[in-house]
Amino acid sequence: MEALLKQQTDSVEKERKILEEDFNAAKGKIDQLMTESSKKDTALEKSKKELSEMQSKIQVVMKKDKVTIEELKNARTMIKDLNDKIRAYEERIAELERENKELSGKNKVLKDEVDSEVKKNIVLKKYGSILYTDNIRLTPEHKRKDGTDKETKKAKKTNVLRIVFDIVENHIAESGNKQIYVRLIAPDNSVLSNPANGSGNITTLKGEQLAFSVVKEIALTKDVPVKDVTIDWIQDGKYQKGSYTIEIYSEGTRVGLGQVTLK
Repeated sequence: MEALLKQQTDSVEKERKILEEDFNAAKGKIDQLMTESSKKDTALEKSKKELSEMQSKIQVVMKKDKVTIEELKNARTMIKDLNDKIRAYEERIAELERENKELSGKNKVLKDEVDSEVKKNIVLKKYGSILYTDNIRLTPEHKRKDGTDKETKKAKKTNVLRIVFDIVENHIAESGNKQIYVRLIAPDNSVLSNPANGSGNITTLKGEQLAFSVVKEIALTKDVPVKDVTIDWIQDGKYQKGSYTIEIYSEGTRVGLGQVTLK
């Protein structure tokens, strides 16, 4: 019974940590949008208030000393709603961008001021082009001799780490091929690397150099989500026992986090 309770507690805490990462990512994006957007607009002001209220409700759950799995499920739903509201905020900013460009062509007297706003909008578009992920799954697989795969939890049987995730629809990024970078971090805190998989380094928005395990090219269509993006990580040596962490990056920003434990 004690072992079962510990397992349930560990599961709740793991889910809490993942939710905290998702929530922090959402808060970070809100901060970026609020900082870069100096526009006075009724719709934006209303959205700011709604975003603040939604963050407060989620924060109440995240700060609880003892939280139930049901409360975490509710928190995940609220975080999804929060991300929906963020995308609506982005749409309004994009709409203001278009209005600004039309205004610049009509009023040359305000050219210097318009040029300044265009620079701000370029920054907004850069942040808006970040591809955010959802529903991340990291599954250890044992590839049999007959070519079939079977999920396993044992390190000695694992020969493939399968990464599957969705990409949330983006209303600002243009359609085309986009690159997603994946970092697989082993229990000893080393980043898994294999030249055959194109491992290398990326530069974050903060200017940091980070090693990545694999890069995945995504065919993106504007306003359309991408479902079940799949990456199979295969390495020559055996997998260690312990917890493996996956970090997903887009445009120099971490946009996803997952974890799995091998016994």
